Amino acid sequence: MGIAGKVRPCLILTDYPADDELAMVTILPHTTALKENRWEMVIPKPFLKPGAFHFQQVQSVTVAYLIRRLGILNEEEMDKVVKMLRHRFGC
Repeated sequence: MGIAGKVRPCLILTDYPADDELAMVTILPHTTALKENRWEMVIPKPFLKPGAFHFQQVQSVTVAYLIRRLGILNEEEMDKVVKMLRHRFGC
């Protein structure tokens, strides 16, 4: 993803598509190149390098880009993500 086209961790925000849908998922990328702005959320996890999820980069990608599962967020962390997504999209 991104200009460099490098492999990067991401949080998958949508379910895996059904057979009659496009093979796409919506993701929230994780970055180590921090801008230190309001749209970054740090969620420390042992499977992630120090960095943040960047809410200005929410995007849909083909499932072919998914390589492997690194881990999961707990319910409290997901609640924070959902709250930030609502703020980002004004709902």
